[in-house]
Amino acid sequence: MLDSTQRFSSRVENYISYRPRYPTQVLSTLQQDCGLTAASVIADVGSGTGFLSELFLANGNPVFAIEPNLEMRTAAEKSLGGQSGFVSVDGRAEATTLPNRSVDFVVAGQAFHWFDRSQARREFARILKPSGWMMLIWNDRETDSTPFLAAYEQLLNQYSPDYKQVNHKRIDKAVLSDFFSPSQIYEKSVSYSQTFDYEGLKGRMLSSSYVPEVGQRGHEEIVAQLKEIFREYSVGDRVQFKYVTRMFYGQISKQV
Repeated sequence: MLDSTQRFSSRVENYISYRPRYPTQVLSTLQQDCGLTAASVIADVGSGTGFLSELFLANGNPVFAIEPNLEMRTAAEKSLGGQSGFVSVDGRAEATTLPNRSVDFVVAGQAFHWFDRSQARREFARILKPSGWMMLIWNDRETDSTPFLAAYEQLLNQYSPDYKQVNHKRIDKAVLSDFFSPSQIYEKSVSYSQTFDYEGLKGRMLSSSYVPEVGQRGHEEIVAQLKEIFREYSVGDRVQFKYVTRMFYGQISKQV
C-alpha cells in the first residue's frame, strides 16, 4: 500500500477545491472549555493544505503547521505563507521537530487515523505545555441519512478496495479514550454540509485517497456509476453531502 504520507500527493487540487472546511464551533469550543486565546500557540499536526490552520490564524493564533507531504505542505504555504503567525514545518505526528513544552494546543483535523498512536501520544505530551490541551477533529460524512448518501457509501464499498482499511470511522470512542487515558476525554459535535453539482461531486470523490484515479483499475467504473447516482438523486442539478463535525478533546499526561 502507498505510504500514508504520500496518499494525497496527486489529489491536492481536488482536496483544496472540494473538501469541507472546519466550522467556527471548533474555536468556540476551545475558547469556552479549554481557555484558548489569540495568544495560544497551536501545533496543527497533519495540517495538509491548511484548512484548520486557516481557522486559527483568523483567530490571531501563531500556528505551526506540521505536514509530511510535500505537495500538501506547499499548497498551504502558497495560501497561508503571507500571514505572520504561520510557520510551515516538514514534520509528522511522531516527530514534529518542535521544542519541549512549546505549544498550548495540539490539533489534528482529519488526520489522527494516519498516526502511529503510541509514538504520536509520546510526542504530543512532549511538545505540550503542562496546561496544554489536544483536540482531534473529523468532518464525519453521514453514510445513510439520505438515499443519495447511502448510494454513495455503497459506491465506495464496491469500487474502492482499501476504503474500509483507511476509513477514519475505524477510530472509535474506545480508541480515543485509550489515547487520552488516564485523562478525561470530552466530545462535542455540530452539523455541517456541502452542496455540489456533478463536477463538484466528482472532484469531492476524487479528493479521497482510497478512490481510484485516472489510469488506475476501477476508475472509469466508479466515475460512470457516480454519474448514474447523481442523475437519480440530484434535485435542481445538486446533491448534498451532510457531515457531523466531531471534536474530541482533553489533556494528556506525560506518562505513556
